[in-house]
Amino acid sequence: MRVLVVEDEQLLAEAVATGLRREAMAVDVVYDGEAALERVGVNDYDVVVLDRDLPLVHGDDVCRAVVDSGLPTRVIMLTAAGDISDRVEGLELGADDYLPKPFAFSELVARVRALGRRTTTALPPVLERAGISLDPGRREVTRDGHPVQLAPKEFAVLEVLLRSNGGVVSAEQLLEKAWDENTDPFTNVVRVTVMTLRRKLGEPAVIVTVPGSGYRI
Repeated sequence: MRVLVVEDEQLLAEAVATGLRREAMAVDVVYDGEAALERVGVNDYDVVVLDRDLPLVHGDDVCRAVVDSGLPTRVIMLTAAGDISDRVEGLELGADDYLPKPFAFSELVARVRALGRRTTTALPPVLERAGISLDPGRREVTRDGHPVQLAPKEFAVLEVLLRSNGGVVSAEQLLEKAWDENTDPFTNVVRVTVMTLRRKLGEPAVIVTVPGSGYRI
């Protein structure tokens, strides 16, 4: 899952990003509304974690721009104002969810994951295919009932492949969804990660390479 964190309090922004990365999400971070609009314009995000009170461009205007773009990106707004009227106003702007500060990080993760499942066709909380079961909330993977221990990027790649429901996912799409914007687009990290993931999932291999197109399960 690809997430954009937009928060002008840099320590909070980095803390949120670090925590989400530990949950096997690809996370980009910006500190103002103008930079947020630039990133949304060039990257395909599943969820934007958006502080409402931002410099340069207000969070309300960023939210409107995301909604008006017609993108499937979901928005969860954060704000220090916890009044019901503030929450209602945020939702009326088009935000999909609203979380007042201070918040429990576990709740933020749960809400981000729930929104991520709504970016396309609704997906079940646990993804299953070809004997593989992946539970994003528990960070657990099994194959034919046996636990499989995966590194965060391996988990992220497997989640993207399972989300495609048997469709082909290109290396570029995997790079977009499982890594952040600081990753070298010419790296072979996708191929290496898929190779390691295949080995850990065991035989018979379930990740198929589609020549010239990508991978599928």
